[in-house]
Amino acid sequence: MEETMQLPDPGAEEDHPEAEDDHLGAEEQLQPTLPEPEIMPKKSQLTPPKPDGGERLLNELGYRLGQTLGEGSFSKVRAATSNRHKGPLAVKVVDRQRASRAVVFKFLPRELSIVRRIQHPNIVRVFELIEVCNKKLYIVMEAMDTTLLQMLENLGKLPCAPEARDIFVQVVRAVRYLHDRNLVHRDLKCENVLLSADGRRAKISDFGFSKELKGYPDLSTTFCGTAAFASPEVLMGIPYDAKKYDIWSLGVMLYMMVVGNVPFDDSNVQSMPQLQKKGVMYPEGLPPLPEPCQALITQLLQYTPSSRPGAGQIAKNRWLNGDI
Repeated sequence: MEETMQLPDPGAEEDHPEAEDDHLGAEEQLQPTLPEPEIMPKKSQLTPPKPDGGERLLNELGYRLGQTLGEGSFSKVRAATSNRHKGPLAVKVVDRQRASRAVVFKFLPRELSIVRRIQHPNIVRVFELIEVCNKKLYIVMEAMDTTLLQMLENLGKLPCAPEARDIFVQVVRAVRYLHDRNLVHRDLKCENVLLSADGRRAKISDFGFSKELKGYPDLSTTFCGTAAFASPEVLMGIPYDAKKYDIWSLGVMLYMMVVGNVPFDDSNVQSMPQLQKKGVMYPEGLPPLPEPCQALITQLLQYTPSSRPGAGQIAKNRWLNGDI
């Protein structure tokens, strides 16, 4: 079970007039990456439930729901098919009655506003949003075969080139697309990168903490995401540039892909900023990584936000583009 963290107070709003008044309670705080305990289903849970009103409506619209692919505290993702769209689908079912007020009135409207507008080859496509009177929302989207996290769990790590590089450059393209439109993700992690079966196509997903910036810079004070992928300023409760937060998360992701574990121990969240300030280190016995790959990781994981490159600059990296 994931446990929540109490983070430092970001400071009074008058000290940061440009900061967004975005602070949440503990239930929306950063989540450390802890495995959830395995729970055996009760006998009554083994019998598939009867379709509710929302599912009946989906059936009438031509959708057929299948097995549950994943489940959170107020939502679940189910496999689906439809004669209206080619290929396998996934339907995210959001139960508004089980979600917090912050999710219902702030984060969910933001997510829906953003996913309606974005379309990019490396972002999971949303086909339809269906709201029903049973307080549930159904988000119909394309399905992929696996996640980057699952691939790393199976393989341990990936060769820097071409495997890791070819996946990472697609993620960078998606982030650049978002940042060029003043949109930020704020929860980039391996679990939210979906892959085709052969691992050659990558798409980012889960825009639950995304937001549109009012200008740039537009400092955020919502401490959201996952601790292992969180930048120092986020962990310390400092109003932060959300684009630079995304860039840090990209650095953690690339490190995980080529090393096989996170760059900074997240078992004690309070001590993470001190570890991050010392800079990235590599495990003893790890075969040397190509210098251009190491250099890119170092750039992305700069302790000072302003020292991190922008997404457009990363997209021009010669190693990522196969020039060196």
